Amino acid sequence: MKNLRRVFLSFLILSFCIFNFLQAQDQQGFINLDCGLQANESPYTEPTTKLTFTSDSDYINTGKSGRIQNVPGLEYIKPYTGLRYFPDGVRNCYTLNVVQDTNYLIVAMFTYGNYDNLDTPPKFDLYLGPNIWTTVDLQIKVNGTREEIIHVTRSTSLQVCLVKTGTTTPVISALELRPLRNDIYIPQSGSLKTRFRVYLTDSKDIVRYPVDVHDRLWSPFFMPEWKILRTSLSVNNSDDDYDIPEDVLVTAATPANVSLPMTISWNVEKPADLFYAYLHGAEIQPLRDNDTREFNITAGPNVSYGPVSPEEFQVNTLYNTSPVKCDGVVCHLQLIRTPNSTLPPLLNAIEAFVVVEFPQSETNADDVVAIKSIETSYGLSRISWQGDPCVPQQFLWDGLTCEYTNISTPSRILSLDLSSSEITGIIAPDIQNLTQLRKLDLSSNNLTGGVPEFLAKMNSLLVINLSGNNLSGSVPQALLDKVKKGLTLNIQGNPNLCSSSSCNKKINRTMLPVIASLASLGVIISVITLLFVCIKRGPSIVKGLSPSQPSIETKKRRYTYTEVLAMTNNMERVLGKGGFGMVYHGNINGNEEVAVKLLSQSSAQGYKEFKTEVELLLRVYHTNLVSLVGYCDEKDHLALIYQYMANGDLKQHLSGSSTMSWVDRLNIAIDAALGLEYLHIGCKPLIVHRDVKSSNILLDDQFQAKLADFGLSRSFPVGGESHVSTLVAGTPGYLDHEYYQTNRLSEKSDVYSFGVVLLEIITNKPVIDQTREKPHIAEWVKFMLTRGDIKNVMDPKLQGMYDSGSAWKALELAMTCVYHSSLDRPNMSHVVHELKECLMSENKRTRDINSKRSLDINLSFGSDVNPKAR
Repeated sequence: MKNLRRVFLSFLILSFCIFNFLQAQDQQGFINLDCGLQANESPYTEPTTKLTFTSDSDYINTGKSGRIQNVPGLEYIKPYTGLRYFPDGVRNCYTLNVVQDTNYLIVAMFTYGNYDNLDTPPKFDLYLGPNIWTTVDLQIKVNGTREEIIHVTRSTSLQVCLVKTGTTTPVISALELRPLRNDIYIPQSGSLKTRFRVYLTDSKDIVRYPVDVHDRLWSPFFMPEWKILRTSLSVNNSDDDYDIPEDVLVTAATPANVSLPMTISWNVEKPADLFYAYLHGAEIQPLRDNDTREFNITAGPNVSYGPVSPEEFQVNTLYNTSPVKCDGVVCHLQLIRTPNSTLPPLLNAIEAFVVVEFPQSETNADDVVAIKSIETSYGLSRISWQGDPCVPQQFLWDGLTCEYTNISTPSRILSLDLSSSEITGIIAPDIQNLTQLRKLDLSSNNLTGGVPEFLAKMNSLLVINLSGNNLSGSVPQALLDKVKKGLTLNIQGNPNLCSSSSCNKKINRTMLPVIASLASLGVIISVITLLFVCIKRGPSIVKGLSPSQPSIETKKRRYTYTEVLAMTNNMERVLGKGGFGMVYHGNINGNEEVAVKLLSQSSAQGYKEFKTEVELLLRVYHTNLVSLVGYCDEKDHLALIYQYMANGDLKQHLSGSSTMSWVDRLNIAIDAALGLEYLHIGCKPLIVHRDVKSSNILLDDQFQAKLADFGLSRSFPVGGESHVSTLVAGTPGYLDHEYYQTNRLSEKSDVYSFGVVLLEIITNKPVIDQTREKPHIAEWVKFMLTRGDIKNVMDPKLQGMYDSGSAWKALELAMTCVYHSSLDRPNMSHVVHELKECLMSENKRTRDINSKRSLDINLSFGSDVNPKAR
């Protein structure tokens, strides 16, 4: 009897362990965060779903905890009674560890509940990594909202970011992740934002975990003209990849009038939305011998699929393999009985998703790992250091500059500025993992230890500033050798650091007076010699050594005049002429084409403009800025050596005999706008170009546009000023009126000039034409638009080959850029966004969608089908 009792007890223990193991397995990979939950309340088991929720405090470093008030008519339970709100910063991000290349269902819950007693529900943007996911508007969805997306992760880290867009404070109640199979819910591109998920029943019950193993939330939906079908028999879902819960499948709807089709109509949120939809059907009515159920599915005149016959008590999922768009703002889906069918159509459940494109690539993964390790090593807590370090550009981490090749290529970190950051310890070894780093500034801190050898092995480094620390020992000889080759190294203010190769050798004290005397004598001789040269040469002293014209800081990429003559074959081929001087074709090492701009003695521009352009281009890097290959600063010979732009400038192409398509013009406008956006946002401090015009927008062999000519550019002083006072400079016609009248320069001055360029692109008219009734292009366009006909404004060379909506949008954007008041003009980020929408509209005009290949079953019921809080 004891043995039997022992066996029985062992069986109970084993059963209990197996039960707990299976329960744990059910939640494997789930992330359930109760946002704002205090650490001492975490974790807990939610009683309805049995899911284990934890505090979000380990996943985000910012924000504060709040508690919603009771809202009449709603019964909130954990995890939706608390919230985290973000009064500080613009972008606040959760960082979650995930499995790379895995399909995840991501759910975010938002409830305001007047937690702050201000009765001001917020509106803000929600980002997934560097791309916008959706806008959360709790001013409209006052009872809260659930945002859900199916997304394949690109790396082992996922950032969910709340971005402040106005004056209200972003809030979040819960954040949940569930891994899915990698062979379901896969769009051709982008991710799938849930529009709705319903099962057809007259019940009021919401179905979710643990009934649905993936914790999808199924809301009940039913129409009065339908008839409900129910079964108490089991419906087989084991052969269906989508694991549809049996509770969802045991009910279905059919038309009450068997002779009528089953019709569903819905509104589309945005006319351009593309949809995927999934129809889950199973025959749950026992059929008699003569019964057949067969129907076709149609969605508009051009989309049809069928015939469909649901299998008895066996679920089958139908879905469109390509995204489809509804014709108009209202969609109509019909399930139509075929002539052979004795029974009306049947449907059990429907899911619909909107395609969300996430085109912006994340920053290079190795760079992200490195910069986060540096952040941890130095214990940095900068509020801007959240989410992706480089993108989107308006949220670039403070102290970084990045390289932006194109939207689909991962950005790279090019400079790291941690000066005056109160950091201690040694120079972090993780810095060497920033393999594209060109500038490193660790000055004015309390760093100790030696200068590491790895700095000399970082081939991309051009500038290293280690001044004002407590570094000791000797500088590695390899690093000193690189200084001779052009590296700029600043180690001043480190009293225990020696930069000589004989640092470690003791100097005989008796020799010190002699050495000092010799050094003094050398200095005296040098001064006398310099004075003699200056007196002899008089005012023709070398520009680079003039006290009023300090020499360029770095010697990197410096060429002699002899080398310039060689690369241009003695100035053999002229490319053009500008305000700086003549531009010649050149070739370096026989394989790199360059453009060499030589300063003319008669040029209005001089050494100041030359120095400005060289130093600016040596510290900015962007795919839409012409890159500086090198320069010559030798006595009276000044030259700038640029990458060669094979297709000249935009002005030449607009005035030429060939016609640029509307798509080409928009792409060029976007490229130029991205370059300006980088100057205004990606550079710290920001840079104003001051001479944006069509002749300064150059085109490479792929017709990618790049901004050029930075001789008049100005950096804003550090301190957050919105403008600087400066002498007016620029080109007539492109010059901002407000800047001209007030001498107050801001980035909005560039916006005005860009608006003029955009009007050139649209109209192909001269900027100033005294023969017109309105000589300036902006005034002429404004006058022409009073007639309300865009055809009189658009370039006739286009012959009407453009989307009118795209053209109108571009024209309206250009006119807002040239508003007289800078306060009314958009910033360049807004300009880029609007131009991209123009391009999307034009691309849609030319896109040929073969919708007959896909089943258009996109559904949205025109009302909020999000479940109410339980």
